[in-house]
Amino acid sequence: MARLYHLARLNNRCFRLDEPLVSAFVERWRPETHTFHMPFGECTITLQDVAYQLGLPVDGHYVSGCLTDFHVYIEGGRPAWQRFQELLGVLPPADQIQKFAVNCTWFQETFGECPDGADEETVRRFARAYIIMLLGTQLFADKSSNRIHIRWLPFVARLEEMGGYSWRSVALAWLYRCMCQVANRHVVKLAGPLQLLQSWIFWRFPGFRPVGYDAFSWPLASRWSGYNPGVSEKGPRVQMARLRIDMLQARDFIWMPYSTPDVLQVVHPVWEIHRAMLTMGLEWGRSEITSLACPVTTRHFRRVRIG
Repeated sequence: MARLYHLARLNNRCFRLDEPLVSAFVERWRPETHTFHMPFGECTITLQDVAYQLGLPVDGHYVSGCLTDFHVYIEGGRPAWQRFQELLGVLPPADQIQKFAVNCTWFQETFGECPDGADEETVRRFARAYIIMLLGTQLFADKSSNRIHIRWLPFVARLEEMGGYSWRSVALAWLYRCMCQVANRHVVKLAGPLQLLQSWIFWRFPGFRPVGYDAFSWPLASRWSGYNPGVSEKGPRVQMARLRIDMLQARDFIWMPYSTPDVLQVVHPVWEIHRAMLTMGLEWGRSEITSLACPVTTRHFRRVRIG
């Protein structure tokens, strides 16, 4: 119904973020072009990457008004927490709320499992809560990593319409926004769909892939389920990642990772249709090819920290 099935499958798997590696890549992000400036040129994450990595739909209505003024879109102009109680049937305790965000633990304890024999309205409430948790943790997580924003109330109010939105495009826009914030302001912690960013790095840059993760299924980000980057000191690992990035050449980047036979064998049928459309240039233009621009000469990259 919400077309978030593949994202829900990823939510059931264990992923760990390689913070030093991701930090080193984010230092290469340039908000002026929305690209990573590499020694061999520029590259970026595209809608195609989001489709194959997370299995999200791109077609549908655009998602707007959910970042800063979501309360304006609440039906009837009612207060946000009043609408929260109407849609989910309960209010979190005051000590579990911070402005418009709720503690993840409260969400999980309250809506962790729908009771047997629940009536239709109860099932819908649990479905709304699950979608809010899914979006708030997998795609639009904040820097705290332990709170869930209630900005999705206007969307889950009509469950039947959830599948009509382009979740792929808003996820990519949110990731761009988060990386631009880190690059432009005095921000040291990165938020957003970092699982997407890390999987993109592993798929596009084979030299950074962990060993022993050769088998994969759909969506492709599931390939790295169970990956544990270790707990060694971050400082030296960030320095090592920077040095390795400095030595990258064009041959170290996979320009078309989703066209190999082993990938096509696991591609979901819907995305196989999209791939054919993409080849003909009907949907995303040339997003199959990540742009290679002029060589980057600047050597000054802002140091960032994640977590």
